[in-house]
Amino acid sequence: MPVLGKRRLRAGVALAALALSFAGTGQASAADINNAKNAGFESGLTNWTCTAGSGTTVSSPVHSGAAALKGTPAGQDNAQCSEPVAVKPNSTYTLSAWVQGGYSYLGVTGTGTTDVSTWTPDTTSWKQLSTTFTTGASTTSVSVYTHGWYGQAAYYADDISVYGPDGGGGSDPAPTVPAIPTGLSVSATTSSSVSLAWSAVSGATGYNVYRGGTKITAVTGTSATITGLAASTAYSFQVTATNSAGESGKSTAVTGTTTATGGNGGTGLPKHAVTGYWQNFNNGATVQKLSAVSSQYDIIAVAFADATSTPGAVSFTLDSAGLGGYTVDQFKADIAAKHAAGKKVVISIGGQNGTISVSDSTSATNFANSVYSLMQTYGFDGVDIDLENGINATYMAQALRSLSSKAGSSLVITMAPQTIDMQSTSNAYFQTALNIKDILTVVNMQYYNSGTMLGCDGKVYGQGTVDFLTALACIQLQGGLAPSQVGLGLPASTSAAGSGYVSPTIVNNALDCLTAGTNCGTFKPSKTYPDLRGAMTWSTNWDAAAGSSWSNSVGAHVHALP
Repeated sequence: MPVLGKRRLRAGVALAALALSFAGTGQASAADINNAKNAGFESGLTNWTCTAGSGTTVSSPVHSGAAALKGTPAGQDNAQCSEPVAVKPNSTYTLSAWVQGGYSYLGVTGTGTTDVSTWTPDTTSWKQLSTTFTTGASTTSVSVYTHGWYGQAAYYADDISVYGPDGGGGSDPAPTVPAIPTGLSVSATTSSSVSLAWSAVSGATGYNVYRGGTKITAVTGTSATITGLAASTAYSFQVTATNSAGESGKSTAVTGTTTATGGNGGTGLPKHAVTGYWQNFNNGATVQKLSAVSSQYDIIAVAFADATSTPGAVSFTLDSAGLGGYTVDQFKADIAAKHAAGKKVVISIGGQNGTISVSDSTSATNFANSVYSLMQTYGFDGVDIDLENGINATYMAQALRSLSSKAGSSLVITMAPQTIDMQSTSNAYFQTALNIKDILTVVNMQYYNSGTMLGCDGKVYGQGTVDFLTALACIQLQGGLAPSQVGLGLPASTSAAGSGYVSPTIVNNALDCLTAGTNCGTFKPSKTYPDLRGAMTWSTNWDAAAGSSWSNSVGAHVHALP
């Protein structure tokens, strides 16, 4: 096997898939079969032996079927998993495999001639390994193996196939084309998406979704959300089931009709609003009680909720000691007072050090339940999504819709993605915003701590200018968000961010450019957006430390927009 030497190892764990095939000499004959047993690990580790308990089967990731092998190297063990395979003497076989994850090796011993192996460094997507070997004159059994490498990430293997002359040991039954899916239904709609669900089909490894007779996506589960649709429009959908044997016929069609163009989640907000983050900690900015937050702020995002040991769930603990003895009862009373003044207070999830992950249905449910519990406990009006370490568009949208079903139409949902997160509608953050467009209040992208970015005109812009604000906001405005769902997020002072601070005048000029076409820089949007929501700042505390110059200027300007 290859010597790693000083080869640089890439960080991180990738997923893996592995397929092994043995083929006879020359063209495959009718007698050639897959000689491997339990090739897809659908029966756990039956027929397989792994060193030091290093192997197990998992349900995700899989190359096909419902299971795959996961091998985890530890210490001096390289997580080798092997299987004896019956073969014919004096025969040539092709050995191939799909792998994903850490360093992955595929090989065979006991051939009676030359034992062979092949390998690949860590890979983030399924990759096929392939080699060939010939058995000796008296060889009737070989040992096929996979393993990882010492100190490296886990590897995954699936769909082992030893294809070639029948060695007499039998093989897994060949798959048959799956049945037509049943139970297709529309589970949810928005102004730009339709969510579908259907019953699982035995033997299927995937499903194709068709719209108007044309295939539009392929999934491995029994649900899919189709996005990028026009509002108030009826669409016809069908689903097929697939596996290695082929594709089933199309299911009975269902019709999904998108809702009217939505947005403005949350009621009682002004047409143009200012959002400010309130710090539940002392980092050198002015320590505030909520009651001291300027009246210029229409939405106050309490930063931050805390992760819990339950996946997806969050909690909140007021930093009473750090905030000068601010009590929970005072905090709740101040929220009620802000409500009486027509303000909204939301709980922010994430931040630079946020570790909350919503990556499956269970964590999505936990997220929705825990946020709703905080809303009931403290009086929060909704939630702010400020996850800066990745987001799953499917399950975060599921979580927020579940929360919406509990809280109703008054729910406020704000988001604060980084600039890189909103460069394209294919980015997960942008997808999440579009997936919940009908219940989304506003996206206040952070136009700071950023490198240069592309504007909607394809040109590169650097932070700190009117053009940076307007050309990047244009991407969101042209990408499907309503103008009322777009806000400009800036730091309140030079101390509030590492880079990207601009004077309130620059913020106001950008607002004028987008809403009225005046005070623009070199970039001028192709149209104006008079319904633009407004602006956001980090933070109310840093604003107070700078004499409230940001809120007094930008806040007044936002509220004066027509």
